[in-house]
Amino acid sequence: MDRQKISPDRKDAFYQLLDDRSEAVRKALLSEFTRLGRAAADFLTEAMRSENRILSLHASWYLKQLKFTDPVEEFVKFIHSLNYELETGALLLNRTVMPDLDVGQCCQLLDEIAQRCVELMVPPMSLREKCRVINRVLFHEYGFRGNVEQYTDPKNSFLSEVLKNRRGLPITLSIIYLLVAQRCNLELAPISLPGHFLVGCYGEKPAFFIDPFARGTFRSPEDVLNQLRAKNTTPRLSYLTPTPVREVLCRCCRNLVNHYTISKDPENARLFSGFVHEFETTHQRNISS
Repeated sequence: MDRQKISPDRKDAFYQLLDDRSEAVRKALLSEFTRLGRAAADFLTEAMRSENRILSLHASWYLKQLKFTDPVEEFVKFIHSLNYELETGALLLNRTVMPDLDVGQCCQLLDEIAQRCVELMVPPMSLREKCRVINRVLFHEYGFRGNVEQYTDPKNSFLSEVLKNRRGLPITLSIIYLLVAQRCNLELAPISLPGHFLVGCYGEKPAFFIDPFARGTFRSPEDVLNQLRAKNTTPRLSYLTPTPVREVLCRCCRNLVNHYTISKDPENARLFSGFVHEFETTHQRNISS
């Protein structure tokens, strides 16, 4: 989960090689910088700002050759765009900490899960029956479940890690459920509750809710409101309405602020606190304009 870091000794070695015009040296450096990813981009950006103009020019050349993008900047641009799409946003958020993420591999696994669901959805089937198929595939065949043992582990908030480890938070398991359902042409919705997260199904009457953290348990509206009462939370019908994608992703960031703080990782806690601020100020500017 932690970004790779370049030691001071290695930085010194890189500085000494930056202005070497040997083709073999340049090829070796390009290969090593590619492997280091974000850490190399940070190092080269630092070198480019050096007072040594020769080193600065060579660092600039390497940056152009490598065509590095800044995942943090990409995610901030996504926030500012107001064009929120759940899968794109979840993967961009993921890349802010794991810049070398294989996005294609994540999408391929979601496609594979959805394809298995489609194979089992034999018509005619109600929406509830189709959701039972998703439950069977996700929670029994693939073994996804809530990570009750290590609930505050930051990995639980990243799509790629939950897909790999099959364990996550209510919100990340709900995101996976929604992305699989979307591939199956089912219209479901994210439901953000105080202290919990569900998937809402409004295509049938009465509406019902799915709890991916409890391996897909179906809940009625009254069940959900009673759960809130049991937690000393005043139930409101507004809690049962769909949550905007913006707020889903912002809640992921809030979780990461808390979990990185618990993990004593102030750098990443600040990073995600900054994203929360960007979401909130961008939303405020939009509703004020």
